[in-house]
Amino acid sequence: MTAPTPALVELAVAHGVATEYWNWQGEHVIVSSEVVAAVLAALGVDASTPEKAADALAEHQQTRWRRTLPATVVMREGWTPWFAVHLPHGSSAEVWVDLEDGGQRRDIPQQDHWVEPEWIDGVQVGEATFQLPGDLPLGYHRLCARVGTSPEISVGTLIVTPRKLEPENLRRTWGWVLQLYSVRSRRSWGIGDLHDLADLAAWSANDLGAGFVLVNPLHAAETSGRMEPSPYLPASRRFANPIYLRIEDIDEYGDLAPAERDRVRALSLQTRALSEDPTALDRDTVWAAKREALQLLFGVRPSIGRIAEYGAYCDRESQGLIDFATWAAIADVHGPEWSKWPEELQEPAAPAVVAFRNENPDAVEFHCWLQWQMDEQLARTQARATAAGMSLGVVHDLAVGVHPDGADAWALQNVLAPGIHVGAPPDAFNQQGQDWSQPPWRPNALAETGYAAWRDLVRAVMRHGGGLRIDHILGMFRLWWVTSPERPTEGTYVRYDHEALVGILVLEATRAGVTVVGEDLGTVEPWVRDYLTERGILGTSVLWFERDRDGNPLAPERWRELCLATVTTHDLPPTAGYLAGDHVELRNRLGLLTRPVEEELAVDEAERDSWLNALRERHLLSNSDGDVERIVEALHQYVAHTPAKLVGVALTDAVGERRTQNQPGTTDEYPNWRVPLGGPDGQPVLIEDLPNNQRLRRLIGALNI
Repeated sequence: MTAPTPALVELAVAHGVATEYWNWQGEHVIVSSEVVAAVLAALGVDASTPEKAADALAEHQQTRWRRTLPATVVMREGWTPWFAVHLPHGSSAEVWVDLEDGGQRRDIPQQDHWVEPEWIDGVQVGEATFQLPGDLPLGYHRLCARVGTSPEISVGTLIVTPRKLEPENLRRTWGWVLQLYSVRSRRSWGIGDLHDLADLAAWSANDLGAGFVLVNPLHAAETSGRMEPSPYLPASRRFANPIYLRIEDIDEYGDLAPAERDRVRALSLQTRALSEDPTALDRDTVWAAKREALQLLFGVRPSIGRIAEYGAYCDRESQGLIDFATWAAIADVHGPEWSKWPEELQEPAAPAVVAFRNENPDAVEFHCWLQWQMDEQLARTQARATAAGMSLGVVHDLAVGVHPDGADAWALQNVLAPGIHVGAPPDAFNQQGQDWSQPPWRPNALAETGYAAWRDLVRAVMRHGGGLRIDHILGMFRLWWVTSPERPTEGTYVRYDHEALVGILVLEATRAGVTVVGEDLGTVEPWVRDYLTERGILGTSVLWFERDRDGNPLAPERWRELCLATVTTHDLPPTAGYLAGDHVELRNRLGLLTRPVEEELAVDEAERDSWLNALRERHLLSNSDGDVERIVEALHQYVAHTPAKLVGVALTDAVGERRTQNQPGTTDEYPNWRVPLGGPDGQPVLIEDLPNNQRLRRLIGALNI
């Protein structure tokens, strides 16, 4: 390992790349020059030699002077920020804002602020300073400038965001936290779907008083070949996975010809049998059956009203939908890994891609139609949840990133970093670090494009829900970029413009009327949580991780009010399994520990005992009570005694499930994301079984919320 030179450090800092950090054990780590150079290369900066690094630094310093306007300016309502306009020294500029709604333009005044001119490419360039007014409306506006009498107009993006959301006005409530694919009914086609979700929401609201249902990401996966089981490694975050469609709820189902309807019924009977199977979920078999049925439904001629509604949906989603559907159609022919496609198909705007789309209109149209069906059923699900009395309804989940060979990685190559993976450095629970294999946003490219891809994504995932959970929201501040897939420890942090990313999130949430929850677990810089609170974004508190400075369980009255509080999370076993130390045994079996298993078990037992003692001190558990079900209830009562606005209950805990849903650091070594909902005996628990599940009713009754 070679330590970075001072020049390389200066270049890295200029691009938001960390050359040092503190690890989870409090040790100071110097990032190697090789890692720093690799990260810079992914940002389009050549620092492979000291000479090239020096040239890159000089180029970076001059870039802003070559640009008339900044690419993007982000401000909060009420702010009056200054920004620079660069122009030939001695000339003047006219600057104004074209408002998003097409209203009257706003002229921007220049400030009396002298900046020394610079010689750039043989021309003396001056810098004029302008100040934006504080009464600009929220939204995405055009920042315009004309230099002198030139007919040319320079354009940048101006984004005005709300000061904050208002979570203080949120009514305190509880809700389920679940993995939808695992929650099946007797009418499911072997996997939980949106009708199941709507049924669960309606029953939970009416019978149990639930205020929300937080589901796993419903993002799109591959529609050909093996379907990626992880909902956190999607093909696209903007679009959804049609495996969650309830076939019989599609309007055109009633217009199928008799023979076609018989075929769909046969497919449903075959797959419904899978819902009684306690073994790992079989997405590929389910999707093969659903896809055949959907192809038959796609062939039904819709009514004129349905045609109009479909056209309106396609107009709204525009080029993004076309690109996604084109990727899916090409993947049906050449497989889902676009990096292995013929070279002429690897660029979305390539002539060969346009030709493919023109030659295969029905194939592309089919995938557009699938997304429309998902949009309709998502809207219907949220409507049923709120009609039943849920204050939030469905709370969706936004994954950190996308599959490196998926639709978004293909369509958004201009704003994603090539050859780099998002991950996490080692921590107490994942001591070898993590490589999530997802390409990260390039912060410089996002700014150059006015954050268009981020805007489209956030708007889409908020459209049909009352809340949005952001997985690893710390990624809006900095992300761990892995330069070697074989060694997740070889990486460093890259900083993002959090004012822009979070501001856009708050703007879209304000427009959609959505509550935002940030998963802010892990290594968190203290100011980050303060910033998120300032912007009105709820945090996440998981009981096992809530401890005071002395390492003792944090008293419930000291927990945050503005948060989603739970006992467990999907990366740990359900609470019954956690109490038994299943997470340690599993990691030991899979070779994921970096210290002896005996030491790990001793530490884990001591931590669990500290929580049991805390329950006894609060008179939530008697000294003689060692029943697992009773302990699970007491832990949830502890969380219910906190001031948290939202209290989440894992459905797995309510029914006594013990198997973990996901073991970080593994792929096929463990059946991640394929474990169906089951009881203590591992046998399937279906939605129809829930109303009479006394274990569930005792747990919810103990919450008293």
